Amino acid sequence: MIRTLSVSRPKSLRCLSFIGALLVCGFASADTPPEPLTIATWNLEWFFDDNLRDNYSDVAKEQSSTSQEEWLWKLNTTASAIAKFKPTILLAQEIEGREVMYALATTLKDRHNLSYRVAFIDGNDRSTEQDVAILYQSGLVEFSRREQNNEMFRSREFYNLSKHVIGRFEWQVADRTESLTVLNVHLRATAEASEPRIKQCKLAHEWMRRQIERGENVIIAGDLNVEDLAGDVKADGDGMHWVLGRGTATSKDDLVDLLEKAPIDKRRTHLILERQFDRILASPAMMKTEGTGILFQKIEVLSEHNIRGQGADLDHWDTRYTKPHQERDISDHHPVMATFLIR
Repeated sequence: MIRTLSVSRPKSLRCLSFIGALLVCGFASADTPPEPLTIATWNLEWFFDDNLRDNYSDVAKEQSSTSQEEWLWKLNTTASAIAKFKPTILLAQEIEGREVMYALATTLKDRHNLSYRVAFIDGNDRSTEQDVAILYQSGLVEFSRREQNNEMFRSREFYNLSKHVIGRFEWQVADRTESLTVLNVHLRATAEASEPRIKQCKLAHEWMRRQIERGENVIIAGDLNVEDLAGDVKADGDGMHWVLGRGTATSKDDLVDLLEKAPIDKRRTHLILERQFDRILASPAMMKTEGTGILFQKIEVLSEHNIRGQGADLDHWDTRYTKPHQERDISDHHPVMATFLIR
């Protein structure tokens, strides 16, 4: 085949031959779809190692692992939990940066024979130095961050997302490519920060709005820190109304809060507080129950993979580095996972 390409012929024909060769070899195809596709979000709670030389803020230094032993416990225990529910895509929050995610991916491979890759771009939260990342098994073709344009900034309707990453995934299904865009966010925390959080919710939705309107597969997920409960979202709440798209002039850009599909008594996503901070929002295109596409199946709050020992550590914030390892819970947030079929 290479010899054929070397024959003298018009450049355009040579290019077509080369493209054809790539198609025959399969290089132009996307990844094989996972069976099923599982997408999880998990705030790992100060997933920082014990090396303070790359930390600058006081809070980042104070909240980092207190020793190498404690860091290795956090790393290995987190990997063991992930290995139990094996998400195709894990959207992680409260991570220190690229290196800790590489350490997590390496641990998953070495200890559990699970292959994951990392998508990470530095954010700009200089106060906590927390960030977000995507850990994935297949399908990723590109990832990026976005910023407001000048018009958006001047409108004062939006507030920057300091911790986010966007990933675009593709899988080959028969003679078509099924794509998915995922926005992983960690929004401003505390009830007192509702004003900037509302503006962050508006911005997150605005970035995805046109794709939702076109009927594409879109997910916005992560630690939204919203006070609104699933199924009880108010227009004057603290952001959920806006990130779902209910504040725009059309319903064509609305998202679905998948946590509404979970049993009412299984929606709590926080270890200590009666809150549902961690959400997965999906476009209507993903809510079909039959036909072709990415089809929603279920959503679960996987508290059993976060709580260890004799029940939830309600004193977790005070005993995060002092409680015996066998009794210590991993994070103050539970993982949340949605399951889909690609048909």
